[in-house]
Amino acid sequence: MDEIKALDVDIFRIFDDQWALLTAGTPGDCNAMTISWGQLGSLWGMPGRARKIATVFVKPVRHTFSFMERHGVFTICWFPGEYRKALGILGSASGRDGDKIALAGLTPRPAGGGVGYEQATLTLICKKIYSAPMMKERIPADAVAAFYSGADGLEPHHMFIGEITGMERRS
Repeated sequence: MDEIKALDVDIFRIFDDQWALLTAGTPGDCNAMTISWGQLGSLWGMPGRARKIATVFVKPVRHTFSFMERHGVFTICWFPGEYRKALGILGSASGRDGDKIALAGLTPRPAGGGVGYEQATLTLICKKIYSAPMMKERIPADAVAAFYSGADGLEPHHMFIGEITGMERRS
């Protein structure tokens, strides 16, 4: 756990600028989606001993949502810049229509009860400890207008909190 506590990243940059790949399932049956929204922090513990957590947000219309609901572990992976095109594919193609992970050229592998990737430079392995739908009436009006007013956006994101149980770094 000390390595997780020592994780030194610019949280805003790694989600907003680098994007990440959220994956749930098993190496033989998983789905992944590119995310740029996420949170890292501490929750449910005394100071210095709180659980290290990652929070991600998934719309129920996304194919990955059913994998997040069914599985107790998910991973969040970051990749070198040359994988930006692959992350674009994984963020726009649906796993319902075929093997988008293979299409993106990534190599899945087991990672702490979930799925990591040979090409990832940082993988957070998360045990799902809480999930809940976001309530539209509690979301700021400008965010509702921007993200929840189109045909596929009527239902807000669902929030998943995972306790970070492992971390893998690769060069």
